[in-house]
Amino acid sequence: MNGQPLMGPWAARPWESPETTGWRRLPMHAVDRRPGSLSLDGRWRFQLLPTPDAPLTEEWSELVVPGCWTMQDPRDLPQYTNVQMPWREYPPLSPATNPTGVHERDFDVPADWAGRRIVLQAGAAESVLIAEVNGHAVGIGKDSHLASEFDVTDAVRSGERNTVRLTVVKWSDASHIEDQDHWWHGGITRSVLLYATDPLHLADVKVQADQGGSLRVDCQVRDARGPLPRGWYLSGDLDGIALAQNAEFDRVNEETERVSEFLGEAQLCTRVRDVRPWSAETPALYGLTVRLHRADGGIADTAYHRIGFRTVEIRGRDLLVNGERVFIRGVNRHDFHPLTGRTVTPAEMRADLETMKRFGFNAVRTSHYPNDPTLLDLAGELGLYVVDEADIESHDHAHEIADDPRYLPAFVDRVSRMVLRDKNHPSVVIWSLGNESDYGANHDAAAGWARRHDPTRPLQYEGAAKTDWSSREVASDIVCPMYASIDEIVSHAVSGEQTKPLILCEYSHAMGNSNGSLADYWAAIESTPGLQGGFVWEFWDHGILQDLSDGRPAGPGAPNTFADGVTAPGYRWAYGGDFGDTPNDGAFCADGLVFPDRTPKPAMYEHRELAAPVRLSYEGGQLRIHNRQHFRDLSWLAGEWVLAAEEAGTRTAPAELPRVPPGGSAVVEPPAELSANHGVGEAWLTLRLTTAGDEPWAECGTEVCTPQVRLRERPSVWLPAWAPAAVPPAPGAVPSASGVAGSPAVTGPAVQVEVEVEVEVEVEVDANGLLVHPLLTSSPVLSLWRAPTDNDLLGGAAQRWQELDLDSLVRKPVSVERRAERVTVRSAYPTGAGMVEHEQVFSPLPDGGLLIEETAVLPEGLTNVARVGTVLETVEGLDRMEWYGQGPWETYPDRSAGGPVGHHSARVDALFTPYLRPQESGGRCVRRFSLLSATGGGLSVRLDAPRQISVTRYRAADLAAAAHHDELVPLPHCVVHLDAAHRGLGTASCGPDTLPSYRVGPGVHRWAWVLRSL
Repeated sequence: MNGQPLMGPWAARPWESPETTGWRRLPMHAVDRRPGSLSLDGRWRFQLLPTPDAPLTEEWSELVVPGCWTMQDPRDLPQYTNVQMPWREYPPLSPATNPTGVHERDFDVPADWAGRRIVLQAGAAESVLIAEVNGHAVGIGKDSHLASEFDVTDAVRSGERNTVRLTVVKWSDASHIEDQDHWWHGGITRSVLLYATDPLHLADVKVQADQGGSLRVDCQVRDARGPLPRGWYLSGDLDGIALAQNAEFDRVNEETERVSEFLGEAQLCTRVRDVRPWSAETPALYGLTVRLHRADGGIADTAYHRIGFRTVEIRGRDLLVNGERVFIRGVNRHDFHPLTGRTVTPAEMRADLETMKRFGFNAVRTSHYPNDPTLLDLAGELGLYVVDEADIESHDHAHEIADDPRYLPAFVDRVSRMVLRDKNHPSVVIWSLGNESDYGANHDAAAGWARRHDPTRPLQYEGAAKTDWSSREVASDIVCPMYASIDEIVSHAVSGEQTKPLILCEYSHAMGNSNGSLADYWAAIESTPGLQGGFVWEFWDHGILQDLSDGRPAGPGAPNTFADGVTAPGYRWAYGGDFGDTPNDGAFCADGLVFPDRTPKPAMYEHRELAAPVRLSYEGGQLRIHNRQHFRDLSWLAGEWVLAAEEAGTRTAPAELPRVPPGGSAVVEPPAELSANHGVGEAWLTLRLTTAGDEPWAECGTEVCTPQVRLRERPSVWLPAWAPAAVPPAPGAVPSASGVAGSPAVTGPAVQVEVEVEVEVEVEVDANGLLVHPLLTSSPVLSLWRAPTDNDLLGGAAQRWQELDLDSLVRKPVSVERRAERVTVRSAYPTGAGMVEHEQVFSPLPDGGLLIEETAVLPEGLTNVARVGTVLETVEGLDRMEWYGQGPWETYPDRSAGGPVGHHSARVDALFTPYLRPQESGGRCVRRFSLLSATGGGLSVRLDAPRQISVTRYRAADLAAAAHHDELVPLPHCVVHLDAAHRGLGTASCGPDTLPSYRVGPGVHRWAWVLRSL
C-alpha cells in the first residue's frame, strides 16, 4: 500500500463520525488474556503523515510501542490545554492538519495456534485506531483509554511472515469528549498483543462476591464457528474449593426459553465459610479459576481471576463498605511519566499506588478515563478503593454534546465497555460517568445501562448534581462536587435537605505550593455526618523532561537526568507552551502532590498525618491513643516514643502499643525514662509508627505516621532575666498569630521580665539606621511580600500586591535614636494603601547577642498582605541549618499538621522546595535556629514565639522573575525571612482562597528575636 492513500472502510472518514464507535471490534469482556499471549511490544516501523488520507512514502523510521510519537518524533510535539480544545473546529469535526501515525511490524504465528481463534489486542490508541493484518482491514476502534480487540483468524497466515499495521489518527470527533486537562499526545499508549483461544471459548465472566461469603460467577460462552456444540459445561475452583455448575440456573433458563444456539450462559455458585472480606485496610484476595469443558470433558478454555469478597452500598447519607461508613481519603491520578508521556509500565503503576498508600491515601479516582487493568489488579492487591471513570470529558463543548444524539453511542459505549472490563475487580467501588461534560440525556442513557448490568455498585457524576445537591432524580448516587468550600459542604450537610453521601470528586488543588486548609477540610469532614471525604487534585505534576539543547522531549531513551524533584543541568520540567504549543494553559498541569519523578512534595506529609491510622490526645495529664481505622487493629504497627524538649534535646524509647480495636482508644503511659529530667521549656511527645512487618505496599520498618502532642508549653519569659525589656504591647491589644483581613491585627511577643544590666557591647548602625553586623551582608529590613505562589497568581492576590507596590517597597529612614546601649530606628515604607511605619529597637546582650524588637503598623488599606516580617542576608559559608520547630519538611500556617515539632537539621540547599514554577517555598514554623559553617561557626536566632521563617539561596524577586528552575542562579549566601505573620497558602488556583483566619491584615504587628554569633 506504499504510495497509496488510506482507503477501505475508513474512506467515510470515521474520525469525523461520532456515531461510529468501532467497526468489527469484539465485545468488551473481563477475561484476562494476557497470560500466554504473544507480545508485539518493541520497535515498530513508523511513518508520521500530515493527514489521515495522505499517501504513505517509502521512508520509514522506528518508534517504540507502546509509546507516544509526540515523545519520540520531533515533527509533532506534546501540547497542553486545560479546557480549551487545541483547534477551532466544532464537534464532530477535526482540523485539516491531523497528524496520523502509521505503525507497522512483522510477526510469526506460533505453530500450535493452527486451528485456533486468533485475536489482536491494542491496549489503547489516541484517538482513532485503524487495524490491518497482511493488507486486510480487520477493524476500527475509538476510545483512547480502553483496549480494542479484533478477530484476525482469517487474516493471518500460519507458517509465514505476517504484517500488522496500526494506523492512529490523532484528532477526531472523539477528541471532543477526551478534553481532559492533560497533555495531548498521539500514539499507541498501551501494550499490543496477540492471543489465541479454542473456537469454543469463554466470552465473558462476571463475578459477584459479597462480604458474607456468597459467590456467584456468571459466564458467557461462544464459538467462533457460529453455533455452540452440544454438551459443553463449566467447572471451577476457589483456592482449591471446587465449584460446580448451577443446575437450577440452567433449569430456569430452559423454562423461560433463554437458551440460545450461539450464546451460552451458565453459572457457578458457592458460599465460603469464615470468609476474609476485602477492604482497603484488609485487601484479602482469593484465586478463582473457571474452566470451560467440551462434551468429552476436555478443557477448551480457562479464566483466572483474583477476587475479593466485599459489599458496597449506600444507606441514607452514607457510603458503606462491608457495612462500615468509611472515610474516602482519595487522590486523582492521570497516566503520566516524564519520559514516555501517557505510557506507564506495571512497575511504575505499582510505585504510584505504593506511594499513595505510604502517605495515607485509601482511594484513587482514575481521572478521567479507565486505567490499564494492571492498575486495578494492583489496587486490589495493595488495598485502594477505586472510582473507575469513563473516558468522557467534553469540557470545551460540554452542554452542546451532553444532549447531542450523534454522541449517544459514544457515551453508552464508553461507560458500558468500562463496566464490562472492570466489573470483577473488588477495588472498584464506584462507577463514574465521566468528568466535566455538563449533564444530558446521553449521561442518563449510559447510567441506565450501567445500573442494569451492575446493580452492586453506586454511580457518581459531578455534573448530574452540580446545580442541585439535594435532588434525588439525577444519575448520580453520590453528591461529588468540585472545589466546594468548607462552608458550602458543611451547610449542605446540616441543612436537613441532604439525601446522598457527599464525597468531593476534586478538592485541595495541589498546584505549586498549595493544599492550604487540608486540615480544616478534614476537621469538618470528620465531625459532620453526611460528609465522607474526597479526592485531592491531583497526584502528578505533569512536567515532561525537556532537553534544552534542542527543546524536544528527552524521550524514552533519555539517561537518568533527575532526582529529588530536580532535573540535571541542560534539562528542565516542561509545561504548557514550552514546546511552542499554541494554544496552551501554561503551568496548570503542574498541579500534583508529587514531582514529575514521583518525589513527594511537603503536602504529602500533611495528608499522611491527617489520614494517620493512629492519633494521640493529651488532656488532664492523661495520654490516650486512638485507632482511626475502620477494620484493622494496631498489631501491624511498631512504635517508638520521641520526646523533644526545646532546652533539653531529644530522647527516644520503645513503645508498646496496646490492643485497640478499630475506632477504639486506650490510655497509655510513656516510659518513665522520658518523663524524668527533660529540662524546662516547651516539650512535645511524638509516637513514631512504622510497619511491624512487610506490607504489600511497604517493607518492614517503613514510617507510617508521627502523631504528636504537646506536653508542656513554652514559658512566657523567653529571654533570661538579665535581658532588657521588650517593647510593651499596644494599649488594649491582644497578641495573636496573624491578622484577619479587613480588621486591625496585633502580633507580638510574650511578656518578659525587665531587669537593668550593664552592657559594654555597642550596637553599630550606618547613617540610614541599617544594622551593621559581621555575619550579615544585607541588613534586616521590613518585608511585606513573597514570591507569588500559583494560588497567589491565579487567585488575584499577587496582582493586588503589585498594585499596592508591596513587591517593590522603598525604605525611607525617619530617625535614629541612641539611648545608652539601645538604638531605636524608625523607618517608613510608602505603599498604594498608605504609609507603613516600622520601628526596630536594637539592644546588646551581656553574652554578646543582639536583641532586635520590631513593630510594624499597617494602614487600613492593607487588608490581605503576604507577610509582615524581616528579611536579611548572611555572609557566605553558612551551609547547614539546625533548628527547633516544625520540620523537617516545609510547613505553612494553613498546612502545618505534617511537620512535627522537634530538633531538626538539614543542608540549606535542601530547605528550598523546587516547585516547577519558582515561587515562595521552604517556610517552617520555628522557635530557634542556627546557620552553621563547615567548622561549626555561624549565627543563631532565637525567636520570641513560634514564627514562620525561611532560609534559602534565593531572593523573592529572583523567584518571581523565573519561569523555570534552570533560570535561577543560587546565591552563595543565605536569604533569611523572619515573619511575625505569614499568609496561608489556600487553593485559589482552582478552589477556595486562603481562609480569613490565615490572612494577614492591617494593624500593629510586633515581633522580637535575638541574633548571636557562634
